[in-house]
Amino acid sequence: MKVIELLEEMEDIVEGGSTIPFAQKVLVDRGELLELIREIRILLPDEIKQAQWIKEERQKILSEAQNEADIVLKEANNHIVEMIDQDEITKLANDNAQKIIFQAKTTAKEMRIGAKEYTDELLQDAEEYLLKLTKTLKNNREELKEMK
Repeated sequence: MKVIELLEEMEDIVEGGSTIPFAQKVLVDRGELLELIREIRILLPDEIKQAQWIKEERQKILSEAQNEADIVLKEANNHIVEMIDQDEITKLANDNAQKIIFQAKTTAKEMRIGAKEYTDELLQDAEEYLLKLTKTLKNNREELKEMK
């Protein structure tokens, strides 16, 4: 920064000036010091503008970084929620699958039992019919034997 160099130059002028004994005062070239002060005044606004710009850029960078961090955090939270939802969906799907399997097994068992009972009824009816038929045949044979 040029302003700092000019201030150092002013300091050198004051330190290199003639001292007045017992007074703690220094004789310096007034024109030379005033010229340095004018240069500082000219340069100072630019230096201040540059410092202000740097400050604004820093703030802008920090703001952008914060925004990006917020976005990343939000996306991470959304991803976590999505994963939790998918896990819940998977659990619900597994629960539903288990219920369907249980219902299918129960229905199949009921159908087997029903089929056995129906078959048993048919066989019992056939047996009774055959017993009646056998009895009728036996009676007919008896009657035939008696007719001789």
